Amino acid sequence: QVQLVESGGGLVQPGGSLRLSCAASGNIFSISAMGWYRQAPGKERELVATITSGGAENYADSVKGRFTISRDSAKNTVYLQMNSLKPEDTAVYYCNVRYHSILTLRGSDSWGQGTQVTVSS
Repeated sequence: QVQLVESGGGLVQPGGSLRLSCAASGNIFSISAMGWYRQAPGKERELVATITSGGAENYADSVKGRFTISRDSAKNTVYLQMNSLKPEDTAVYYCNVRYHSILTLRGSDSWGQGTQVTVSS
């Protein structure tokens, strides 16, 4: 079992900033990638940003230049710095971790419980 604890969501005005954090713990042998996804009301979950164990970053076009993903490998933690937030960024943000289990050495992935981000004046 791998547990993800997210934090940092909230209400912010357009143009503001928020920083999300997600800490992974449990039966982790290694992490291959960590990322953030979001789901707005009435829409499907979509990729926001991912970062691999090698540091390669990938962003949705809608957030490029405004959001930055980073990770602290020693803490198994991923961050999402969100700047210049827009009302269309309003969604529940979910953390995702792809890992190999220390028990089975098999690959799997885990999702966080989600954190609400609301951008409104």
